[in-house]
Amino acid sequence: MRLMMRAATAVMCIFLAGAAVKAPPKQQPEPRAYVLMEAQTCTVLDSLNADERLNCGYLSKLMSLLLIAEDIAAGKYTLDTQLTASQSVSGTKGSVVWLEPGDAMSVEELLKSVIIGNANDALTVIAEASERSVEGFVMRMNAEAFDLGLRDTAFYSPYGYPDAREYTTARDLAVICAKLSQYNFLRPYFCTWRDFVKEGQVELVSENTLSRTYDRHIGFKAAHSDLSGYCTAESGTDSTGTVYNAVVLGAEDADISLSKAKTLVNSGFSGYKVTPAVFPEEAMRPLEVRGGEASAVELTVGEQSAIVLPRGTGELRTVAVIPQYIEAPVTAGQRLGTAAFYNGKTLVCETDITAKTSVPRLTYWYTFCKLMSKLIE
Repeated sequence: MRLMMRAATAVMCIFLAGAAVKAPPKQQPEPRAYVLMEAQTCTVLDSLNADERLNCGYLSKLMSLLLIAEDIAAGKYTLDTQLTASQSVSGTKGSVVWLEPGDAMSVEELLKSVIIGNANDALTVIAEASERSVEGFVMRMNAEAFDLGLRDTAFYSPYGYPDAREYTTARDLAVICAKLSQYNFLRPYFCTWRDFVKEGQVELVSENTLSRTYDRHIGFKAAHSDLSGYCTAESGTDSTGTVYNAVVLGAEDADISLSKAKTLVNSGFSGYKVTPAVFPEEAMRPLEVRGGEASAVELTVGEQSAIVLPRGTGELRTVAVIPQYIEAPVTAGQRLGTAAFYNGKTLVCETDITAKTSVPRLTYWYTFCKLMSKLIE
């Protein structure tokens, strides 16, 4: 009996020991960098290594597509414009739609080839239509990056070929995505997972599987290389038109990259809201002017946009700080006060209150002329 009890105790100990050493669920490794950004305000809501300079591989095509979208919007060419391939397409590396010199395709088919199929020969044709040469197009890519304030980005080709000299950041790419999201005519191509060009002879399949599995998806691209790892730029919208962009760089595999991007976009919609920061001008009375040709000047509020706030936040409180009067002269656009927006007691943003018109200083000559005009009347 004693032996049986000892045996049962031993079995129980073995069972409990086995339960104690059971491994916890393996956590998914984080990518090298990521950013979640609201597109209208370019507000960063979540990030990891957002400003670390990294290679983004074929995601650099997003800057190429931004320039092309600008040219279409400006009327340089249309989606129906037929473009002819030059000798430059010969020997194109990477993904192609097998264009030969002299082949003609519409801008729409070329765009499909670049966005869905990542086709480098198709991009060559459009780049030359935009800037006459690929080299000129690359110069414009870098000029555009500078104009957008992207100081941690450098391009050496429009394609995103593996090149150790190229670099960008998750934050900079998210800004490019924010600008791209403004061109609604591109969305059908970004939302297409599979299509055909060249009269059905060439199949295009997007590496971004979120284009067929994610209902909020409106863009943009997934890519990978040995140099960049797995990278994703994903954008989603809802019925209000709010857009959140996620950029993921340097993930270990496609699943990590795509799922992280989708999780980030979803967290934008579940955790935040976009609130207009508007101060009504009609609530401001003209400001008294002393010693001027006019006794008062009308006021206007500077640039007003929107603010991204956590969900559950109440209405913003607005406070105008304006002096009781101003001494002449007053110049149109002169800063005369501040409109501040508060979330509770926290200042979230502010904008200038300025003069709508100029009010010169009162002079004896002006007074004399006014007096004479009154006498003549």
